[in-house]
Amino acid sequence: MRLDRLLGILTVLLQNDRATAPELAEKFEVSRRTIGRDIDALCQAGIPIVTRQGGGGGISIAEGFKLDKSVLTADELSSLIAALKGLGSVSEQSAIERTLDKLRANSGTVISLREPVVIDLASHYKSSLTEKIGLIKQAVREQRLIEFDYYYEKGETRRRIEPYLAVFQWAAWYVFGFCLDRQDWRLFKLGRLWGLNLLDETYALREIPPERRESGFPDNQKLAALFDVSERYKLIETYGPDCYTETGDGLRLEIGYSNKDYMVSWLLGFGGKVKVLEPPEIAEELRAAAEKILLRYR
Repeated sequence: MRLDRLLGILTVLLQNDRATAPELAEKFEVSRRTIGRDIDALCQAGIPIVTRQGGGGGISIAEGFKLDKSVLTADELSSLIAALKGLGSVSEQSAIERTLDKLRANSGTVISLREPVVIDLASHYKSSLTEKIGLIKQAVREQRLIEFDYYYEKGETRRRIEPYLAVFQWAAWYVFGFCLDRQDWRLFKLGRLWGLNLLDETYALREIPPERRESGFPDNQKLAALFDVSERYKLIETYGPDCYTETGDGLRLEIGYSNKDYMVSWLLGFGGKVKVLEPPEIAEELRAAAEKILLRYR
């Protein structure tokens, strides 16, 4: 199938930096002319392929172009298409169709849009979320600052940041960037972010620290908690069947976490069926929250 070959060629170029047309033709058992057409198709799909003639020449991907170095199987590609369909909750449908057209790369392979999967990322603020993500993407492309009002437990603040990524994690969207007010890398939840403005001021790219490079969520804080056995299904739903250890007192969970607010909120959902062993500050926050709930209902 041509689509498999296109992905294969792309993988070879990512792993080896450079290849020749005869090498690719031999590897994929096709003619050099076919490889030439495949390279044209990859270029049409938005992949910046560079060809150089003569000694030391060959086919390569333009320097500075980043792409995840992984191979997609047919099933994985099908899952990707289903996920792209789900992005319709936060993107214009025309953009999704263009992306799928690029995946097809004008090949004879037909990729069905009739996947039996629905991924709905919509919120009560779907239209504003779409606008926010669009502005953030534009700001990242043009290296322009953004400014916004942010609502959190201590009140409201106005922030200016250098945006680097729009991140979907923990069932919510975030923007990751360098906060000029705090002079540090920060994550801001889009649901708490309002009055977003794209500024004319530009910024120079910074080196993202290694601990933040993956997604901005370093799991460098540790939680140990004891859960009632009746909550086993919730632990499995969140962290998988091997996440806990059975003890005489219940189910012991030891995990790393990066967002304290999210962890406290998650633990509160277990009510009296969890006891935090460490860290003490999370145990204290749960105790204080429980006292406030008790006072409210007295």
